[in-house]
Amino acid sequence: MTTFPAYIYLENGNYFEGLGFGKEKFEVAELVFNTSLTGYQEIMTDPSYQKQIITFTNPHIGNTGINNEDNESQKIYASGMIIRSLSSNASNWRSEMQLSKFMLENKCIGLSEIDTRAVVNILRSEGSLKSVIASKSVLPIKDAGSELKKFGGLGGLDLAKEVSTSDSYQWNEGVWPKRNISKNSHHIVAYDYGIKENILRLLAEHVGKVTVVNAKLPMTEVLKMNVDGIFLSNGPGDPEPCNYAIENIKLALEKRIPIFGICLGHQLLAIAGGCETFKMKFGHHGANHPVKDMKTNEVFITSQNHGFAVKKETIPSNISITHLSLFDDSIQGIEFIDSPAFSFQGHPEASPGPHELISLFKKFKDLINKENAQKK
Repeated sequence: MTTFPAYIYLENGNYFEGLGFGKEKFEVAELVFNTSLTGYQEIMTDPSYQKQIITFTNPHIGNTGINNEDNESQKIYASGMIIRSLSSNASNWRSEMQLSKFMLENKCIGLSEIDTRAVVNILRSEGSLKSVIASKSVLPIKDAGSELKKFGGLGGLDLAKEVSTSDSYQWNEGVWPKRNISKNSHHIVAYDYGIKENILRLLAEHVGKVTVVNAKLPMTEVLKMNVDGIFLSNGPGDPEPCNYAIENIKLALEKRIPIFGICLGHQLLAIAGGCETFKMKFGHHGANHPVKDMKTNEVFITSQNHGFAVKKETIPSNISITHLSLFDDSIQGIEFIDSPAFSFQGHPEASPGPHELISLFKKFKDLINKENAQKK
């Protein structure tokens, strides 16, 4: 395992020096922290982390290695990772390579031997910060400030169109053990704003055959596909600049096509319904967030990854709040009263509970069945 002198430089002037691994380079992005104890591979390959550097609060990262089956996409989307200790050996029967090699192959930079508790305390106090992660040989610390000024932050930044698929494709693979799915006859069109592969597996397993389309594909084209339901995926960046998505969703609501959105898709659905969103101080990033179902009073442990949320005071009368965060009372789910549409802020496909939020996919299928029955 090859290491090199590296650092993380924060916009408040603080910097931390440590040992770099992976690709010798520099990246400018927003620094966040993630409280998950496991799943670093899934997190790094989640397109929602585009233009974000992740500080892991779990001190030992890399101890289970990397395997080809657990990627959530075809590459690493995060701009870098900050960790306390990089495990030199992987102890897992599914491991196929070391984390450091995975980072190098994906041209991503990591930084170890960092006091991550100190970094997280800064982020908790000041909020997510624009930062530079760099190899000293590529970008000296004295030049980090000038590079940082070139990055405007995630507010107002539309990243969904950057990570979306360029071409439409079919998906029919179910969950573990992975197999072809043909039992569900519904046709779901999934808008890819940064979709994770396990979402597609669960849609195919529990709802129907899935066609994944580009984030900007006009809804008029989707309507020609004999679609039974629309899925709005997770994704990175600010939802408000995504006017193309918002207009598409408004048309789908008008046509009464059943809609299910998560994460960024949840925020976009809310905006299409007349709500507003805001940038959170440090967001929700982790696999231990308690969320309350407002109808049943059940509490779910959820996986989260978002830096924007829906403003509660802007919810119109035709939308009801279905879920709230028990951490900060932020909106975690909505449902339209006058249209077959609902959404959830967390990631049900990440299965932190591990399985109770599969009910959201079943709810989507029931919504489609109900709407189809009414049209007959």
